[in-house]
This record gives sequence, C-alpha cells and structure tokens, in this order.
Amino acid sequence: MSSRSSPAPEVDIMSVHEIESGYVSGSSSESSLPDVYFTKPHLAFLNRQLRFLEPQDILRWCITTLPGLFQTTAFGLTGLATLDMLSKMKIPRPQMVDLIFLDTLHHFSETLALVDQVRSRYPHVNVHVYRPDGVDSAQDFAHKHGDRLWEINDQLYDWVAKVEPAQRAYRELQVAAVLTGRRRSQGGKRGDLDVIEVDEAGLIKVNPLANWSFQQVEDYIRTNNVPYNVLLDRGYKSVGDWHSTQPIKAGEDERAGRWSGQQKTECGIHNPRSKFAQYLREQEMKQREDSLHKALSGFEVAV
Repeated sequence: MSSRSSPAPEVDIMSVHEIESGYVSGSSSESSLPDVYFTKPHLAFLNRQLRFLEPQDILRWCITTLPGLFQTTAFGLTGLATLDMLSKMKIPRPQMVDLIFLDTLHHFSETLALVDQVRSRYPHVNVHVYRPDGVDSAQDFAHKHGDRLWEINDQLYDWVAKVEPAQRAYRELQVAAVLTGRRRSQGGKRGDLDVIEVDEAGLIKVNPLANWSFQQVEDYIRTNNVPYNVLLDRGYKSVGDWHSTQPIKAGEDERAGRWSGQQKTECGIHNPRSKFAQYLREQEMKQREDSLHKALSGFEVAV
C-alpha cells in the first residue's frame, strides 16, 4: 500500500528573512511596514532643513519620499508655478503628480477656461475633478441646498462645496500627501506656515513655495510663459468662487479680496477637520431637536 504524504506547509520566506535580519524592505509584506508618518521631532527637523531649499528641491524630495502624492489646486498662480516646475523634472509616469481640482460649481468662467488650457499645456498630467455630492451644476446645487447658501450658512457651504468633495477625493484616490499653493506672504493664518504639515487625519501637506513672495511667483509665471487666470490682469491676486472674490486695491494683501468684510481667511479645506466634525454634530442635534419639537406639537394638537 502506498502512502501519500501531506503537503509541506508553505513558509513565508520573506517573513523568515525579516525575523533573521531584523529589517523590512519595499518587498516585505504590507503588514510588516508602517504607514508613512513623522514624529514631532522629525517633522521639526525636516522643516528646519527644507525651509532653506528652493521649491524645485523641495518637490524632488517629495517625489522620492512621499507615496500617494497629489497636488490640490484651484489653479492660482502658486499652484500653476508648482505644476510647471514638476513638468520640467521629467518624472516617470508612476511618480507623476496628479492634480485634484475641487469644482464648487461657483468658479469664474475664466477659471474653468484655464483648466482647459492647463490640460492642453500639460497633457501628461491627470486632472481629477470633484464636485459637490449629487449635483453637476449651480442650478442643481441651488435646488438641493437653497439659493445663496454661502450667505445663509457659510459653514455648510464650505462643507458641501469643498470639504466633503476633498475628503471624498482623498479617500477614493488613496491620497497620503498633497502639495498646496499656500505661502507665508499671503498673511492671515498662513503667516507662520511650515513647509510640511500633518493634519488631524494624518494627511501630509507640503507647501513647496511657502517662502516665496507674490512677486517671485508672478515673475516665474511670466518668465516661463505659464498659462494663468486672466483675472490676474484685472486686479484679482487670489481667485476663488465668484461670490466671495473681488479685485484688490494697491497696497492691500493679496488675499484681501477673499471674503471681504468677513472674519474669514480660509475656505475650509485647510481648517482643522475637527471643526467641521463638531459643526456636523451640532447640525445633526439641531435636526433631531426640530423633529422632536414637531412630533410633540403634533401630539398636543391631536390631544
């Protein structure tokens, strides 16, 4: 009688190697490798080093260091300069930095025309467009959320038009790090901006042109013939939604035309996520209270 031996158990050679060597590598099993993160001392050290580098050198560091890297942009001058710098680095396709554009459905027509120009000028760069959930036009938006939501409830507007679409983009595209167009010279909360930041959810934000002035950015755009928003030539230095952006006067900060007359300097995507989490909880509680009040009022009428 012949006997059949049981198959030998499979051995994870890499796991054995890791145990013997005490190290892991890029070919190690996923469970063996930690997510990308920075301790506070490491983050402080990197910011001390990177602040003395030119933007191109910071971008090279990002490409070789940060997986899941994207650029978030509304196609302002700083974002366009970053895009052009990246295009000149001859980055191979797997390391190309795709763009994320949040189409709030309330951009200037000039901004949307610029998106098409960018696609034509930089055909190898993917532009991922994210809009408010469930709507495709300003009319749809008004029908779902009411007219002039930005005046009635600006926090809700920021959430549905910008913050939620951004979080959806990060989730669907598996974004681990983003390049932004923020600079210290823009003032407000950006005055003490670091080159690298990490938000509450662990998203790494890199501000490669943090040290540059508006004039440096504009000089780069014109010297390199980078397409830009024609509103710049009409006095707009910072362009957002049409309803919250206006030209600035000589001598004013470049972002003075954003939310003029309001105690507001950021659109929401660069505010702490906990702020919006708290806001949503408060909205939910208010809805529950309103529903309970209606139910009780109906009960009293019936009695």
